[in-house]
Amino acid sequence: RVAGDGRGEESHDSLDRPAHGGDAEAALPPLVGLRVLLVDDDEDTLEMLRIFVRRAGAEVTAVSSASAALEASESVRPDVVVADIGMPSVDGYEFIQRLRALGPERGGETPAVALTAYAAEADRVRALRTGFNAHLAKPVDPDALVDALVNLAARQTPRGG
Repeated sequence: RVAGDGRGEESHDSLDRPAHGGDAEAALPPLVGLRVLLVDDDEDTLEMLRIFVRRAGAEVTAVSSASAALEASESVRPDVVVADIGMPSVDGYEFIQRLRALGPERGGETPAVALTAYAAEADRVRALRTGFNAHLAKPVDPDALVDALVNLAARQTPRGG
């Protein structure tokens, strides 16, 4: 559900349609200028997420493991991270703890969304307590994902240099 933009009824394809508005700024996709790091070990899910987020205007880096995500978080310096919880070797909980341990100068305070099939309230609480800023259940609604990214990016303190 998306408040105020009139796209809520057909969320499955809402990112395919151009925004309707009177001025050029209103027509810009909602994530223009945002750098998003996607982390999921499932190639199909990763590709779907990449499509959703790119269509919303973001610059996307997509990786399939926590170790690759940690490397990318330092080199790309994303504005927001979206990470799966159920990954092999290093799961999303351990990934977010490692990211937070980097410290602010290395991206440790980057806002992060937990994306997971673990959708119970206890799972949401665990994700937030572990260090994620938001929790979305799979299958993810594209509008909910975009809303979460917009909201997290808006709360972030701008970086210098």
